[in-house]
Amino acid sequence: MKKTWLLLIAATVVLLSGCMLPDSEKAAGTIPYEEQLNSVQSAVEQYREKSGGLLPIKTRDQDVDAFIKYPIDFSKIVPAHLEKIPSNAYETGGIFQYVLMDVEENPTVKLVDLNAPERIRELNLRKGVNGHVPIEEMLTDQVFLPNFSAMGLREAPKVKSPYSDRELPVILSSDGNFYIDYTADLHDVISAGDADVEPGEDIRHILYDKNPVLPAYSLPYTVDEEGNVIFMTEK
Repeated sequence: MKKTWLLLIAATVVLLSGCMLPDSEKAAGTIPYEEQLNSVQSAVEQYREKSGGLLPIKTRDQDVDAFIKYPIDFSKIVPAHLEKIPSNAYETGGIFQYVLMDVEENPTVKLVDLNAPERIRELNLRKGVNGHVPIEEMLTDQVFLPNFSAMGLREAPKVKSPYSDRELPVILSSDGNFYIDYTADLHDVISAGDADVEPGEDIRHILYDKNPVLPAYSLPYTVDEEGNVIFMTEK
């Protein structure tokens, strides 16, 4: 009986110690540390040089969104070129997936915030139950604001922006998929005069040119002749 009691006390101590971690340690998996990015970038370059130009990436379907098309395969660079997987990486319990962009010309390490796909996954489960998505408003002929109340949600789902303090809305495309709406963040960058964009080009790059996090799970955007941010929908 005494042995059982001691085991219970030990288990309680372990559980409480996990709950009492400093906020800084709890947040380690949620911050895009520059040092970690640089370390992974260096490891990718070393692997590429020693492998004759190959990249340490996982195989993905060619039709996948370009922002998540080339996830880094840490098993190919750890520990040979990188001591350990970053604490903010999905593989170690963090919220970021490390990916490569511009793989042909200049393979660059970027991050995908996995809060977005998790929220979309939840909505897809509800869509699967109902069989359809009720529409509240047509934003364009191909982009819609879903009626989340009719889907059984008390409030519209939001996703924390990696570029601002705002909560971003979720929208629906005519392809039947949910996406994160980055219109407000794009407007901020353009209004501040920090971007040179032209009508007809996908302007999402202005969000990640100077930021490590990609606007994954989003639709393409462009600007109209007056410089207003609009969805770059098919004609």
